Amino acid sequence: MVRPLEGVRVITVEHYGAGPFGTGHLAAMGADIIKIENPHAKGDSSRHVTPHLLGENDSQFFQTLNQSKRSLTLDLKQPEGQEIMRRLAKSADGMMNNLRGDQPAKLKITYEHMKDANPALVCAHLSAYGREGSRATWPGYDYLMQAETGFMTITGEPEGPPTRMGLSIVDWMTGTTTVLALISAILKARETGEGCDIDCTLFDTALYQMTYPATWYLNEGDVTPRLPRSAHPSMVPSQLYTAKDGWIFLMGLTPKFWKIICEKTDRMDLFDHPDYLDFPARKTNAAALNAILDSVFAVKNIQDWVDLFAGFVPIGPVYDLPAAMENDFLKEREMIHSFDHPVKGQVRVIANPIKIDGQRLPTTRAPGLGENTEEILREIGYVDDDIAALRDKGAV
Repeated sequence: MVRPLEGVRVITVEHYGAGPFGTGHLAAMGADIIKIENPHAKGDSSRHVTPHLLGENDSQFFQTLNQSKRSLTLDLKQPEGQEIMRRLAKSADGMMNNLRGDQPAKLKITYEHMKDANPALVCAHLSAYGREGSRATWPGYDYLMQAETGFMTITGEPEGPPTRMGLSIVDWMTGTTTVLALISAILKARETGEGCDIDCTLFDTALYQMTYPATWYLNEGDVTPRLPRSAHPSMVPSQLYTAKDGWIFLMGLTPKFWKIICEKTDRMDLFDHPDYLDFPARKTNAAALNAILDSVFAVKNIQDWVDLFAGFVPIGPVYDLPAAMENDFLKEREMIHSFDHPVKGQVRVIANPIKIDGQRLPTTRAPGLGENTEEILREIGYVDDDIAALRDKGAV
């Protein structure tokens, strides 16, 4: 497979989640991702996330987010480390980090610091709150963003406490947004010969994802509430319903879907009923309608309803993690990928969601700490004696 980012090189000072998730997309698409890791801190902190460690300085968490990258151990606080970064910059299209907002300038990895080494370099900065302003020195994580931007107050049951999403969705979206901006700026820099700084924050990305509830509030003062059973804020039926053996999620988001639901459940009396005639009426009378639908769906099993509605109405079973991972549809979609690992033998992970010409993107295991240090240093002109001296000084 010829992957679209072959020939693109990105140097990344990244750790834990958001940055590695984003550059993971670039690596899968063929970019050479050189991951800078601190030799004195045992590398990326996610190498040590439990449970399921994989020997020294490795974990299944780390393997999830860092496939197909190369690892270079480097102390950026030493002059020698800075010189190596400048040499790397000459051969790179982009440089990315997900550090606290005040750190890129201190470590001299901004465009201002790097442009004389490579005027076309694009420097992308992913931080919690930005490199400027009152919170530039603040650390921050996904869950804090969900709390402050309103996610938690529209998630969960109405009678429960504010609730975070089950995954670090702000991390994943910010990583993806940052690399979208990075690649876009690289395309422009290749055309003009002039790079730039790119900034993307967890806070801004979380806020941006508030989308239409934010628009409704900003223009109408409309506050989107938490609704029972993960219901849509305006469309009915669109929520969890109780089948005989568990939960289904049904989404009747168009008049056509509502008619099909009534036809296939033999409840055309609901379709003609004035209380449920259109979306405003169904929204007004949602409690009564949902009680009726619960009684309808309770007489059959999940799979019966999925089989009945499949291809006609959006419907899905609600699976726990084991059922979700053992779903036969994952095999059909080729969404389970595996690679060899020196400790585990074989590691199974979710495949990248992108396909090229119908094929899944191939990936290899994440690198050991500093595994590629010598080969990368040789690529930028260092010889064996130089490398030995750098190791003696603790610069690499």
